[in-house]
Amino acid sequence: MIKAVIFDLDNTLLDFIKMKDEAIKNAILSMKEAGLNIDIDVSYQKIMKIYEDEGWEHQLVFDKFLKDTIGYVDNKFLAAGIVAYRRAKEANLKPYPNVHRTLNHLMKIGIRLAIVSDAPSREAWMRIYYLNLHHMFDVVVTFDDSNERKPSPKPFNLVLDKLKLKKDEVVMIGDWPERDVVGANSLGIKTIFARYGDTFGVKNSGANWDIDDVSQVIDIIKEEND
Repeated sequence: MIKAVIFDLDNTLLDFIKMKDEAIKNAILSMKEAGLNIDIDVSYQKIMKIYEDEGWEHQLVFDKFLKDTIGYVDNKFLAAGIVAYRRAKEANLKPYPNVHRTLNHLMKIGIRLAIVSDAPSREAWMRIYYLNLHHMFDVVVTFDDSNERKPSPKPFNLVLDKLKLKKDEVVMIGDWPERDVVGANSLGIKTIFARYGDTFGVKNSGANWDIDDVSQVIDIIKEEND
């Protein structure tokens, strides 16, 4: 009997990659319009490399970009980049289609909801509030809660403890097989691969189910609980 669904956050509930991409492009354009002599495509690659090296939640990415580009941090360009980035981020921070409808339906049929995310606590909660999902989840486990990233079993064990449920009473859904699927499967938790959020071109997810729309979770739960 499935009593709870555990969701990954980024690229499962929201299109994190699209949001990040649009925010970076807007920041670069704004810095250029402010007078910074840069090539847009080259700058995009530089900033993406900083994120890849320092992590997607790195807070000083534009400081480092400016130091690498002109040798120092010019606060005029920094402010232009940060403000444009934040505005574009907010404009593009949206849930995938059918997320709210699916979560509401699951709640109505008595399914509890949880999140396990590798994002830092503050950033995860800010995204959850932006999406207006904060009232829907019984448990949210972030990197700051477990200090280990998926596929480590620690965040999965922590969410089970907080839900007070057993491994066969939950199902995990995520977009990253090497983290979400492998981590949950290692504990015997059934898994759903969010193919709609896949950015790697995954051919074989290793999950119990692959779905193309988050609403398909409802049918899976009904099938398992009949």
